[in-house]
Amino acid sequence: MYKILKKETLADNIYLMEVEAPRVAKNCLPGQFIIARADEDGERIPLTICDYDRERNSVTIVVQIVGAGTNLMERLKEGEGFHDFVGPLGCPSELCNESIEELKKKKIIFIAGGLGTAPVYPQVKWLCEKGIAADVICGFKNKDFVIMEKEMEAVAGNLYITTDDGSYKRSGMVTKALQDLVDEGNKYDLCIAIGPMIMMKFVCKLTKELGIPTVVSMNPIMVDGTGMCGACRLTVGDEIKFACVDGPEFDGHLINWDEAMRRQLMYKDAEGRAKLKAEEGDTHHGGCGHCS
Repeated sequence: MYKILKKETLADNIYLMEVEAPRVAKNCLPGQFIIARADEDGERIPLTICDYDRERNSVTIVVQIVGAGTNLMERLKEGEGFHDFVGPLGCPSELCNESIEELKKKKIIFIAGGLGTAPVYPQVKWLCEKGIAADVICGFKNKDFVIMEKEMEAVAGNLYITTDDGSYKRSGMVTKALQDLVDEGNKYDLCIAIGPMIMMKFVCKLTKELGIPTVVSMNPIMVDGTGMCGACRLTVGDEIKFACVDGPEFDGHLINWDEAMRRQLMYKDAEGRAKLKAEEGDTHHGGCGHCS
């Protein structure tokens, strides 16, 4: 069992959990992820590592309740534990492979969309610990969905919060905030964008026009996390890649975004049926015609 040391509500249906996982904590780096199961019959859920503490042997994850598997996770309390907590999986952030001196020469901006704030945080924190201050744009639907603002303020060079409806800080999408910063005279050598696919697609469209190299962290549906199932297949340039083993980071200007988003939609019906069955329990009658 992987014990939950801390559980905190960040926003509606969004929870932070610090989990005791010594092997993962000892070996993980920013950009990697884990796959967890709430119980032995639960769905395998890939979750990006939000933070880690090697002294406490702990890994922090952020979970948004969207389906049956995450519903089971939400029911776990402090002191209880996950049945499986496998990782670290995927490749670390490309930043970890660059020399610190070269990174110090670059002006880096991170763009996080909603829950993407969680996986952006460890990369910004890692840079801060190396003496590198990166700019960060975090975009949310509205004020009620803003998460990890204080944590991000502590490690970012400049933090820009924007909300779609203008209910908090800047108004508009993250692409508007980036365009505004560039129009104000800011120049960036690298953009790292993490969030919903549609957000990353339009960030990449803009950064390509602005001539800013862009790295994205892909989060397609995964099953085994080892590249065997093929669910997280992507087309990157002229090559077929698998997010779980070749990524999750890729050159955003080479991603076939339309194909990636079509593949995500293929799993929505099954995900929805599983969520409904979990919510209704013994009262679920299978009227949709697909449930056994």
